[in-house]
Amino acid sequence: MERARQLVGDMLIYWFLVVLGTGAFLAFHYTPDNRTVFYDGGYEPLRGVPMSDAYRSALQISFDVPGGLLVRQLHHSSSLLLVLGTAVWAVLGRFRYAPALLGFGLVLLSALAGYGSVDDLLSGTVLGRLPTVVWYGLHLLTALALAATLVVSSHREAVRNPRTPGFVALSLVLTALVFFWP
Repeated sequence: MERARQLVGDMLIYWFLVVLGTGAFLAFHYTPDNRTVFYDGGYEPLRGVPMSDAYRSALQISFDVPGGLLVRQLHHSSSLLLVLGTAVWAVLGRFRYAPALLGFGLVLLSALAGYGSVDDLLSGTVLGRLPTVVWYGLHLLTALALAATLVVSSHREAVRNPRTPGFVALSLVLTALVFFWP
C-alpha cells in the first residue's frame, strides 16, 4: 500500500509540473483586474460587451493567443487530475498523513481561487464580490504551498522507500497514460 501511495505521489508531482508550466504561460497573458472594459477580441458575438478585464483577458487567451485555448484546457484537465490524484493519495494513506489532507485542502482551495480569478463562474455570487487580484494571489499562494507539500512528502517517502529506475519509469508511463486517456 505504501508503494502505491508513493507512486500516486510521484504522479501528483508530474501533474503539478504540467499545471505549473501551463499556469506560467497563462500568467503572461492574464490581467487580474476587475475594472469594466469592452471586449474587442476575436470572438465576434461578444465584441462590444462590457465585462471585467480579467474575463476579457481569459477570452483573449482562448481566442487570440496562438495555442491559448489548448493551454487553458491542459491547465484545467491537469488541475482536475491533481484534485482526483490528491484524493486517491489521501485514501491510500488512510487519511493518517497530514500532508495528504493538507494537499487535498490546498488543491480544492487553489481550484476555487482559479475559478475566481477568471471572474466568470463566481461572478454575481457572494464569492464574486472579492477582487479578482485577491483570487489570483490566493491561487498563486496555494499553488506554492501545494508544491512545498508535495516535495516534502515525496522526499520523506523516498527516504523510507528509495525509488528505483523502474519505479520512476512506471510512474512516468502511468502519468502519461492517465493524462492522455481518451
